Amino acid sequence: MVNLIALLAGLIFGLGLIIGGMTNPAKVLAFLDIAGDWDPSLAFVMLGAIAVGWFAFREARQRTWSVLGLSIDLPETTRIDRPLIIGAVLFGTGWGLAGFCPGPAVVSLLVGGSAVWIFVASMLAGMALFTLAERRGWL
Repeated sequence: MVNLIALLAGLIFGLGLIIGGMTNPAKVLAFLDIAGDWDPSLAFVMLGAIAVGWFAFREARQRTWSVLGLSIDLPETTRIDRPLIIGAVLFGTGWGLAGFCPGPAVVSLLVGGSAVWIFVASMLAGMALFTLAERRGWL
């Protein structure tokens, strides 16, 4: 049952990314180009996501178990540290260069062509490199 709910949630999330235009790199890059031909429409998508997330996390903080009976484990730290800053810089750089962030890239794997596959492969390599660096104490 949990896997079915997870699948449905993922499908709804992916559909939302498609409808919102987040899987279109040209639209994302136009949103990021605030000094040029700026397209503010993704700001509304992001504000909607922030609003939904705000209510969801507010409710989750009140609980220890989900409605499906799974434990809710939210991060407790609010500290801004070097790994967070490095991750944010890498995320922003990848998003600005490719027009993809992880969720929309995975959604676009079947229809996005070779650029998406290269992005996702690079993203997975970066995650593996981060795991290695963290285990070795480089971060």
